[in-house]
Amino acid sequence: MSRICLFPGTFDPVTLGHTDIIDRALPLFDKVYIGIGRNVNKKPMFSEQQRLDWINKIYAGNDKVEAVIYDGLTVECCKKVGANFILRGIRYVNDFEYEKAIADMNRSITKNIETIFLTCLPQYTSVASTLVRDVLNNGGDVSQFLPDVVNQTIRK
Repeated sequence: MSRICLFPGTFDPVTLGHTDIIDRALPLFDKVYIGIGRNVNKKPMFSEQQRLDWINKIYAGNDKVEAVIYDGLTVECCKKVGANFILRGIRYVNDFEYEKAIADMNRSITKNIETIFLTCLPQYTSVASTLVRDVLNNGGDVSQFLPDVVNQTIRK
């Protein structure tokens, strides 16, 4: 059985916190799907296609990483891509409480998909897409929080 995971999120924008989790997950899994989730409760700053393009450029040439756009339940996306694990990044204790509740719900829906938590490196603890968008909206410099490919697009 292959070890395939789905790392779901909005990735609006893709941050160094996201790539840290993805990069550290690569040795653990045979395939890592990055699931760009559509969330009707969120109004994204960047288009789905832009976010997909960023991930594809960041991981160009790496056959272990593939990005997909999905809506609906994350466990249904897992079934579509054949993932038996959901990968989630944890920054703070309250992230764990929230993520554990989601993991428990997912396990109740689908018994054969496990959630794996990776804690972020200390330098990325405060890096959140929401905060990055707030800084961007107010004309601030977010370059230290974003991969080069994302920075290049935002500067344009």
